[in-house]
Amino acid sequence: MSAESLFAQWVAPARRRSVLDIIGLALPVLAALSAMAWRVFGPSVALAMAVLGVGLALLIARKRAISHDRAWLIRRLDATRPDLEDSSALLFLPPAIPTPLQALQRARIADRLDQGSPHDLAAPWSRGWLIALSCAAVLIVVAMVLWPRPGEGPPPLAPSQEGIAAAPGLPRLIAQNLRILPPAYTALPKRDSARLDAQAPLGSRLEWTLRFDPAAEAPRLLLVDGKPVTLRRDGDSWIAGMTLDRSFLYRVDAAAGRGPTPPLHRIDALPDNPPQVKALSPALTLVKPGQRIWTPAFAATDDYGVAASARLRVTLAIGEGENVTFSEREIPVSGTGAARDRRFAPSLDFARFGFAAGGDMVVQLIVRDNRSPSPQEVRGPSVILRWPSARAPESSGLEGMVNTTLPAYFRSQRQIIIDAEALLKRKGSLSADRYLANSGTIGNDQQILRGRYSQFLGGEEEGEPTLPTADAQGHSDGDGHDHGPPAKASAGFGAPEDVLAEFGHPHDESPASSLDPETRAILKKAVDEMWGSERELKQGRPDLALPYANRALRFIKEVQQATRIFLSKVGPELPPIDPSRRMTGERDGIASRTLPLAGVKSSDGPAASAWRALEGSAAPDLTALGNWVRANEGRLPDPLALTAAIDTLRQSPRCAACRARLQSLLWTAMERPMGQALPRRRPDDMGARYLQMIGGGGS
Repeated sequence: MSAESLFAQWVAPARRRSVLDIIGLALPVLAALSAMAWRVFGPSVALAMAVLGVGLALLIARKRAISHDRAWLIRRLDATRPDLEDSSALLFLPPAIPTPLQALQRARIADRLDQGSPHDLAAPWSRGWLIALSCAAVLIVVAMVLWPRPGEGPPPLAPSQEGIAAAPGLPRLIAQNLRILPPAYTALPKRDSARLDAQAPLGSRLEWTLRFDPAAEAPRLLLVDGKPVTLRRDGDSWIAGMTLDRSFLYRVDAAAGRGPTPPLHRIDALPDNPPQVKALSPALTLVKPGQRIWTPAFAATDDYGVAASARLRVTLAIGEGENVTFSEREIPVSGTGAARDRRFAPSLDFARFGFAAGGDMVVQLIVRDNRSPSPQEVRGPSVILRWPSARAPESSGLEGMVNTTLPAYFRSQRQIIIDAEALLKRKGSLSADRYLANSGTIGNDQQILRGRYSQFLGGEEEGEPTLPTADAQGHSDGDGHDHGPPAKASAGFGAPEDVLAEFGHPHDESPASSLDPETRAILKKAVDEMWGSERELKQGRPDLALPYANRALRFIKEVQQATRIFLSKVGPELPPIDPSRRMTGERDGIASRTLPLAGVKSSDGPAASAWRALEGSAAPDLTALGNWVRANEGRLPDPLALTAAIDTLRQSPRCAACRARLQSLLWTAMERPMGQALPRRRPDDMGARYLQMIGGGGS
């Protein structure tokens, strides 16, 4: 047998026992530490500690096994085998023995080596330490499992605050506790409240623990405008639980309707607000010389935390006017900072996105919060990077104009067609709801564009556009027309000057001008086709909307390609003046111009009636008032307080303070009255004589 084979045979049992012994000692320690970490920090920290501990134990065991090398084996054989005559090193020498004496001694001890076993060299098991550590680990694990966490186990009960005096035979509430378990996504701890009024996040678990004296038979939680909640017995206490899905009022009914009415308690459900996204970079930035990377910065905040990853929508616009090419993509980005206040600052390489001179890059951050299920998604403001072309550099004085006109490119008729075609290509990768939502968004853009053109035909502008479209091209100086002085800044989209700049030359004053019939007919066709495109897009059918959109674009281009659009001058059509009646004072045929006053309809009828009844001594209709509160709770400042006041007055109809309280709440809940038309002030003596004279009654 070779020296290497002999060494591996005699060292293997010792190495194996060393590894198993270390792992056996490490497992109880890891179990105890993981149990404590799970109890204090939660399961994620406990799992991480267990994985780290196992890795450390394996590293120590490997190092201990490697220490059993050839030198260790020689020392061990010489120490435990006297018959080897301290010559065990000769067994592991190479075959080429230098002297005959060493060869003779090697042969002698090789025969004696087989009289022993390799297992005799292994170190003994650490039984004492293993038993002690295992017992300690078991005790620690059991203690961690049984030891109650804050908010677990029987809660401590606080004295009742109902204020109901004891009565013979009637049970009353003497101790109470309200436990609130917020949803996991809020990362809020469980808490116990000594009061039965509380505020909790929407979706929290509410658990009541109540104690009555004398023992109650069937206590309940009576919800105002809701079903009663039955309590179940648990020893000397009664417990109940429910999920908080809305704010509500309730009272603890211990005596099943006997005795005095318990006071009301209030639970307010705090909704999860959507995240807020703020752009830290300027709304418009120009590319600097030599710049090749852009790092827009955004800040996202949320009451319970923003997701660590978000999406960045990048839109590129290259070209000018109708020759603009668009591309859009979404890339994942990661945020930094605390969960409730994250920062997103992605680095965008121009070469990667194909961004070049004469283009615009628009980025928009899309974030989600940590709500589960159904996280809320919010789109942040857009940030624009403009790379001016070399032939038409923009000065700093044009930044305001660029910021105003740039978004018009994204709502041109050609862009609507591009967006619809892109959506059709991505149909297979989108869910039905997402596909319908994207199609509806394009439909909204089509609606805004339709409103821009329809206002020129006498219709009202839809939406709130403030910019001209990018479907029309202007004309330049030197075309043979007098364009007058430089145009002033537009007050917003819809001004007649903007229309003429798009479709023709303003030869007349804009307030007294209109499109010629031929141009008007063409625009009418374009608007009709836009209407068909909008209808199909909002129904989630962009494939059917494309023919309408393409025809609308052709009509718009037909108007743009017209060499001249003549506008007929239209003035106010006033009745002819009769010179014979001038300076005569005759009033025959002159009708009164007094306009009738229309009454304002209000939905506060029940509330106003109840307020007037409370103002006097009549009994208000509390049923109708309660229905009015439920129907208008979305706009009321505090519907629960109003409901509580109604319920209190229903329980105590003769309570003057209760009537005053309800009346004051109604006054703040009703809509503020609009300004009334005041009658004309009566004239004085001189004015009366003047009116009499011009009316024909004077002398």
